[in-house]
Amino acid sequence: MSTFPQFINGEWLASQKTRANINPSNPSEIVGDYAEADAADVNLAVQAAQAALPTWSRSTPQQRFDVLDFIGSEILARKQELGTLLAREEGKVLPEAIGEVARAGYIFKFFAGEALRIGGQAIASVRPSMEVVTSREAVGVVGLITPWNFPIAIPAWKSAPALACGNTVVIKPSEITPGCAWALAEIISRSGLPKGAFNLVMGDGIAGKTLVEHPSVDAISFTGSVGTGKLIAQHCALSLKKFQLEMGGKNPLVILDDADLNIAVECAVNGAFYSTGQRCTASSRTIVTEQIYPAFAAAIIERTKALKVGAAIDPTSQIGPVVDQRQLDKNIHYIAIGKEEGGTLLAGGERLPGEGFFFSPALIENHNPQARLNQEEVFGPVSTLVKVKNFEEAMQVANATPYGLSGGICTTSLKYATQFRREMQAGMVMVNAPTAGVDYHVPFGGSKASSFGPREQGGMALEFYTKVKTHYLA
Repeated sequence: MSTFPQFINGEWLASQKTRANINPSNPSEIVGDYAEADAADVNLAVQAAQAALPTWSRSTPQQRFDVLDFIGSEILARKQELGTLLAREEGKVLPEAIGEVARAGYIFKFFAGEALRIGGQAIASVRPSMEVVTSREAVGVVGLITPWNFPIAIPAWKSAPALACGNTVVIKPSEITPGCAWALAEIISRSGLPKGAFNLVMGDGIAGKTLVEHPSVDAISFTGSVGTGKLIAQHCALSLKKFQLEMGGKNPLVILDDADLNIAVECAVNGAFYSTGQRCTASSRTIVTEQIYPAFAAAIIERTKALKVGAAIDPTSQIGPVVDQRQLDKNIHYIAIGKEEGGTLLAGGERLPGEGFFFSPALIENHNPQARLNQEEVFGPVSTLVKVKNFEEAMQVANATPYGLSGGICTTSLKYATQFRREMQAGMVMVNAPTAGVDYHVPFGGSKASSFGPREQGGMALEFYTKVKTHYLA
């Protein structure tokens, strides 16, 4: 199949328009033509989800477990195949792509178990002969809007808890990387889920806007830019629709004088440049205290220059292409901004030869915490080096952005590690580990402009995908 239709009410439906899904390693290669939804398609999908809600929301925990476990098992069995698809459409190098697919499988497996564990409380009443219990119920029809940078993991970590809790789903993946979401929908279509309980609509922001504004959608979970997140929040607030937002990051990695130099360099390179820097948890600011700075700067420059950029499926590649021409142009634009601000380009920052969207990982020295390159999210393999005097100044600089998703520190001091964990204004903190790379069974999310609403992943995901009912029995 070279043309991939929408999945609505248990059926594959063609659309009048399609969009070519191109391989960023080789833009002349078309991964496939994927349907583009219009408002009518989205409306059909929401109606189907609404019709399926009574059946799926009243399903047993065993039924939900069986469906989710089937999905997770097939994803894991096909991780090589699906990883290759992911590498072709998004540009992650193949080992990372396969790892992401495996993560998606484990997410479904985890939430299969959670479906069996959704419970309530028995609470003693202040009134004699009165019994009080609480239960969790499905929110209803949930709209999921997912980004291009994790094209199977993020659809998984939104869809799996939504379905585990008895909700019905309409998902709109990024128009840049629809292939993995389509493959996920195809697996789900054979899982035993009632028709209409899961629906896939593909396309651009028009489909997303229609989904957000649809009066029959009860909740929206969104991952993407801060600007779009704010617009979604405004609409959902006006319509009293439940919403959850995961947005940007400008994550710091602090390197103290007492750090193990090898560990610090590996944490910085991994966090800043792996997955082509296209992670909201990437460490795009490396904040280094002055005594270790010369040795650290020399070592990370050498490591950055040695990184092998190439086609995603090339086994020798360490860094793949950026996702498309627009992101490539954005990276180059921010390199120019960095230079205009007085920064010194220490490594990379160039468009590389070849047909693909290849860009050399960039390291820029700029000690001004308020420089645009130290404040604004680039979402590419672009990282700054910032020199500070001591731990106290490092903490001030680390917290001096509008974001608060992830933060890390490299140190051998228990005192400073503990103080950093306490004072870092972020939802996730790492000690002697990269800021990017999180487990699938623990809460994910941040503070400030990075996140809004209940956490994603792990058991805390149930906070968003359920509503609590209190029962009084006399």
